[in-house]
Amino acid sequence: MGLSAEQIRVAMDALAATEPAFAAGLSRVGYPPPRLRERGYATLLRTILGQQVSVASAAAVYRKLESLVGNPNDPHTILAASDEILRAAGLSRQKASYVRSLAEEVTSGRLDLDALPEDDEEAIAALVRVKGIGRWSAEIYLLFAEGRQDVWPAGDLAVQIEIGRLLGHDERPSEKLTRSLAEAWRPHRGALAIFTWHHYGAGPDTPPKDAAPV
Repeated sequence: MGLSAEQIRVAMDALAATEPAFAAGLSRVGYPPPRLRERGYATLLRTILGQQVSVASAAAVYRKLESLVGNPNDPHTILAASDEILRAAGLSRQKASYVRSLAEEVTSGRLDLDALPEDDEEAIAALVRVKGIGRWSAEIYLLFAEGRQDVWPAGDLAVQIEIGRLLGHDERPSEKLTRSLAEAWRPHRGALAIFTWHHYGAGPDTPPKDAAPV
């Protein structure tokens, strides 16, 4: 599971103590709620189904897949399903190949989601070997499902926008700059990423709270 509310609070307090911009952001929108996902195949399957579609569309595809194959969370059912069935569930030819790739990696044992490398970069490398899993998807999985405290999805648009806003940049920082800036925020970058999404959701004109969050 991902970072707990207490872990996020402790990390954000540490960041706010060294960066006034983060302290000001906390006073405006408060601490973010946890973002928790189950570790394992089912979460990665959902990640692939959700790529480039709305949450509602991804949920509809999952329900249709469930009605056609039984339990989509068992990779063997995906491997046993024909291309026609996967297409009937609403998967594009590309996504069908992605979910098959994931199922093959897991059932073959080449990808052991219960024993990913402890080093974050090595874990990301193991995940991106799956067709359809890019760096962003791998980072989100490690943050939400494994609670890796220093994962930093610098390629995320909302993260870039909010880091720029919080630090007073005139333009949205690039992925390279967002990654470089974050070196100073180790080892709390995972909590900060969650905070940037929270701050982004609150909008740029959120008025300050009457008192600092407790």
